[in-house]
Amino acid sequence: MEQPVKLMRATSRWQDWPVRQLAALKKRSGATVSVVIPARNEERTVGQVARGIARLSAGTGLVDELVVIDSDSTDRTFDAAAMAGATVYRARDVAPQLDAFPGKGEALWKSLLVTRGDLLVFVDADLTHWGPHFVTGLLGPLLSDEGVLLVKGFYQRLYAGDDGSVTADGGRVTELVARPLLSLWWPELTGIVQPLAGEWAVRRDLMESLPVPVGYGVELAVLLDTAREHGLDAIAQVDLGSRGHKHQATHDLALMAAELLLVADRRRGASRLAVPDDRGGPDDRGGPGWPEDAEQARLYQFTRSGGETRQYSRPVPAHERPPARLVKP
Repeated sequence: MEQPVKLMRATSRWQDWPVRQLAALKKRSGATVSVVIPARNEERTVGQVARGIARLSAGTGLVDELVVIDSDSTDRTFDAAAMAGATVYRARDVAPQLDAFPGKGEALWKSLLVTRGDLLVFVDADLTHWGPHFVTGLLGPLLSDEGVLLVKGFYQRLYAGDDGSVTADGGRVTELVARPLLSLWWPELTGIVQPLAGEWAVRRDLMESLPVPVGYGVELAVLLDTAREHGLDAIAQVDLGSRGHKHQATHDLALMAAELLLVADRRRGASRLAVPDDRGGPDDRGGPGWPEDAEQARLYQFTRSGGETRQYSRPVPAHERPPARLVKP
């Protein structure tokens, strides 16, 4: 028999945070806001996302800085974002002395080195159905309650098919990997509707204190680490309505799933946060370390062509950046 589970206490809707109220709260607090869009080969959508946020900034003053971090794009993502009014950085060009890794988490970590806002709002670049209220909704809990450190967005996920049709079929990795992980190992977090949501907001002080996986495990890692270090009362979530984005191939989602399993395994049973050093391994302050062979983790898959089945493997992004406050000048 299904048992209903209550949402988190700190759950609100984007409509609960009107712009005028947020502007007053922002002025009173003196906080500055940076919106960061990580992007890789998103020339078709990044421009309209950046333009929408740029208009919000110009019309309300809620956004002080709009930054796109281009993660090794081979198309015109950089130019499209710049033309839309964003300040654009290539991830590999930010602090090149610290090397570079491919991945979303790497882009978000590098953004900490070039942005200045007290509050950070992260928005994905591949959105096809969204609105600037994503930003205002996420800012609401941070501006109204100093005890809130992390805000997760949630929504009805829409999928745009190749034929132009739109369905509510989305969130496959959430349902098949993230939600079972939380239910089995972190049941206190099962009230989080979209634990892997790409739209979320965080206080800079918190984000700079956490290790950051360079790949798609960043959202789960930040959620787990925040809950462990600061408790559930530090986390809020906001219903943002509907969200549409492009779908990824199942084989690519498998790699994302492997990253999440690695992130979860590193944190399972941890009583305190293990901080990687600048090589991606644990520091010498105790706490759980990374698996010794994590950097060699690979995902094995199969493909069929010409009547033959062949096995191939791909490396699972395993590196975690140290807290940004440890490397910032």
